[in-house]
Amino acid sequence: MKYDDLAKKIVENIGSKENVQSLTHCVTRLRFKLHDEEKANTEELSKMTGVLKVIQSGGQYQVVIGNHVASVYEEVMNYIGGIAPTSETTKSSTKKETNSKAKGKKIMEAILDGISSIFSPILGAFTGAGMLKALLILATTMKWLDPTSGAYTILYAGADAIFYFLPVALSITAAKYFKANQFVALCIGSALVYPTMTAAFAAKTAMSFAGIKVVLINYPQTLIPALAAVYALAKLEQLLNKTIPQMFKGMLIPLLSIVIIVPATFLLIGPVTDAGGKFLAAGYSGILAINPIIAGGAIALVWPMVVLMGMHWGFVPIVVNNISVYGRDTLFTITGPNNFCQAAACLAVFLKTKNKKLKEIAGPAGITATLTGITEPAIYGVNLKYKKPFVIACVFSGIAGAITAAVGAGSSAFVGTSILSLPAYIGKGFVGFLIACAIAFFGTFIVTYLFGFNDSMIKEEN
Repeated sequence: MKYDDLAKKIVENIGSKENVQSLTHCVTRLRFKLHDEEKANTEELSKMTGVLKVIQSGGQYQVVIGNHVASVYEEVMNYIGGIAPTSETTKSSTKKETNSKAKGKKIMEAILDGISSIFSPILGAFTGAGMLKALLILATTMKWLDPTSGAYTILYAGADAIFYFLPVALSITAAKYFKANQFVALCIGSALVYPTMTAAFAAKTAMSFAGIKVVLINYPQTLIPALAAVYALAKLEQLLNKTIPQMFKGMLIPLLSIVIIVPATFLLIGPVTDAGGKFLAAGYSGILAINPIIAGGAIALVWPMVVLMGMHWGFVPIVVNNISVYGRDTLFTITGPNNFCQAAACLAVFLKTKNKKLKEIAGPAGITATLTGITEPAIYGVNLKYKKPFVIACVFSGIAGAITAAVGAGSSAFVGTSILSLPAYIGKGFVGFLIACAIAFFGTFIVTYLFGFNDSMIKEEN
């Protein structure tokens, strides 16, 4: 496929480059923030070859592309030349519309928009590092690699660095979203993981600032303190910009920002938000502990619908926070077998259909979901289109999720569940998790093949 042609058509049908307020991408989707979504030709976009689905959710206009989204994103950015300035007419209408929409905009949509904008740029690093952790777990478990060797130490440094220095990475992306100075934000995020401060925590050194006792916290791998600190930075910069004379802004605003926000983070923002992160993790664990089977089954049952709406990455902060607090996460583990369900339903359609065009879509989509855990091509290209395969996959996702929660399986790495990432789940409940994944895959495949699809559905679709 020529990505430049696809990109050009996408830009034309979202209402031109002047209608683009911002653009990011995740693993499979272009996530536009448009000035006016009504200017976009959603029906035409949905019919385009190379576009799986168009979804308006979380304050974003999402164009589902599939595995090659990064290539399409680059071409789209070439066409829009970055984010083009709007005309005066567009600015005027956008301002009125924004004011109108802001009053009725749901808080959840605003939260999801923020999470997506902040986390999307680093999801690739999360995924790659998570997969490397999974491979290292497998290598050490099978005695292929000595955990005391230089090779393991170097590779583990690469796998763990993005998580250890998470406050640094988030300070950069959060600064862009909150419209703060990115390099001043970098100073604040780096201060949280500065060697002297982490060593003081490890040694339980007593510390004070201006006579106020500092509550030392282990900030590496945390996310909420850095986000809150950068938000505070953005607000402070706005205030300083209004009060400091122009000739002194370049020097005084960065200076005052660091002098005020760094101590404020260690004294107040950090301790409060760290407690909030622990409360969030405890709340999730508490809900799950009431009845793991029912809770796990319910979460996994509705998870495919969450993926449909593009809201699944909105749960990334919970997952990362779980890993930070407990050293492992169960949320993406409980929902993980859904990937095998969607893959199996798609492969069942591939084997049963005699339609050549459908085989060309279903085969690669099913294999991709099985090997990588990327399910959108299978969901939008096949399962949802014929309904029954998707419903069957949802049911078995719920069954597998209940089993996974019951055995207490989890992962210390941030990974999407697939054949290749299974080693990341080695530990408590691993055998039960493998059984859940097997039931998810083979159960969905058999039921879909026997009862969930026949070629008459293609005629009905047409």
